[in-house]
Amino acid sequence: MVSRVSTSGNYSAVLANLLSAQQRQMDAGTKVASQKNGSDLKDYARNAEMLTAMRSIDSRLVAYADQNKLISDRLTTQDFALSQVADASQVARQAIAESLASGRVDNLMQDMQAAFRNAAEGLNARYGGKYLFAGGQVNTPPFSATSLSDLTIPATNVADYFQNDSFIAQAKVDDSTLVNLGFLADAFGTGLMDAFKAMQTFQEGVNGPFDGELTDSQRTFLEGQLAVWDASYKDLVNVVGRNGMIQSRVDSVKEDLVARTNSIKGMIGEVVDADMSLAVSNLQQAQISVQAAAQVFVTLQESSLLNVLR
Repeated sequence: MVSRVSTSGNYSAVLANLLSAQQRQMDAGTKVASQKNGSDLKDYARNAEMLTAMRSIDSRLVAYADQNKLISDRLTTQDFALSQVADASQVARQAIAESLASGRVDNLMQDMQAAFRNAAEGLNARYGGKYLFAGGQVNTPPFSATSLSDLTIPATNVADYFQNDSFIAQAKVDDSTLVNLGFLADAFGTGLMDAFKAMQTFQEGVNGPFDGELTDSQRTFLEGQLAVWDASYKDLVNVVGRNGMIQSRVDSVKEDLVARTNSIKGMIGEVVDADMSLAVSNLQQAQISVQAAAQVFVTLQESSLLNVLR
């Protein structure tokens, strides 16, 4: 049996090899350019299910990380506001101590009024335009008194000036950690405002006002108030500490999320990232294959019977 070799058959075979080589060169070039093993899940058929799961986990971790940045900012703002309230208590206590030491109370109530204003500003602190310590009433100032004299208006109690409700904000900072973010103005501010009210009540009473040299009754009253203000400051410092503990917990979760995110990205990279040394080597081989197939095509074209008959 004699095998017949036709020119058209040779052309078809060589052309098919050339097209195949060009396709391999294009695929290798795309891999080198993108540094990825594929462009969609069908290119990762054997690992598609695992890759989908890992990307879902990665997206969830990134969402937690973004949320925790906002939570951290809020807690930082709360720390500043709570510290402002605690500092106001300490300033008021210091003003009383200095008056007792000097025997004069010329500026005592002015110092008290300044401390009161700072405390009120801290209670009404906002983050993102919303009141931090108002519970669910985020658009209503949680503390409405504006001066010491408001606290002694007849038929009113300190509690009447607190407008917050009992809702405490919570946030899920990762799959297994839920933290309480909120503090309520009346929960940590009532004792402080009661202390301010006691000062203003004495100022307006029969043994007031505080002016000039201390009287015996004023000295006795102020000496008794030192313990009240010490207790107020201690309570407020504890609140600042609780906020700090939440900050520490969130920061710890943030660090864990970074580690987990890096780990999952590494696992994804092992699947999708191309081995660049191998990819470059394959591209070079594909280029050589294209050149060889093209050379064969040219040689076949030059050896055609048509060239002999011309």
